[in-house]
Amino acid sequence: MNLPQRLTDRKRLAILAAAAEQFRSCGFEASSMDKIAADAGVSKRTVYNHFPSKDELFAETLVQLFERSAAELDLPYRGDTSLRAQLTELMTIKVRAMADQDFLDLARVAIAEGMHAPERARAIVARLGEREEGVTRWIRAALADGKLKDCDPVFAATLLQGQVKAMAFWPQVTMGAPPLAPELHAAVVDAAVSMFLSYFAQAKHAA
Repeated sequence: MNLPQRLTDRKRLAILAAAAEQFRSCGFEASSMDKIAADAGVSKRTVYNHFPSKDELFAETLVQLFERSAAELDLPYRGDTSLRAQLTELMTIKVRAMADQDFLDLARVAIAEGMHAPERARAIVARLGEREEGVTRWIRAALADGKLKDCDPVFAATLLQGQVKAMAFWPQVTMGAPPLAPELHAAVVDAAVSMFLSYFAQAKHAA
């Protein structure tokens, strides 16, 4: 990956990295724009030039987190490869991403803040909703190829990923459970993929 060449772009990335660490370690309310500026090595004025408020900075931090996670799942659909093999690859990447402690910590802050300030959460969800993530695109392509039964791609993607999150995300974020043990990754992925295919795949492609 090429690093941004413009100084203003490098400063923006430094601000986002410092903000992610602040929000992750301190939560939203206790995070300080002064501390974020100091950690990023820029002036407070520079922070506000890029992000007019802490709300805006928090939202952009979460959007960046989502986009990094989604980018890992942006695998192209392959008509010459079995559905099971492709979905297993996608969901294995998903499980590994959710095992990252920094990811879990920031997700925990986001969910807590969403409960505390629903209006802030709605604005962030609206921004995230503008981006179609990789699993949904994969399902849309498989539908176009005639491999899946007629369905809403967003609905199907939500169900598929929900099976994985039930073991590898929600217990960790809401109850402080440790990341899913690596030896369980394959079993969770296999169960989620098998349930998805048994319901959504055309009969000859469900194996």
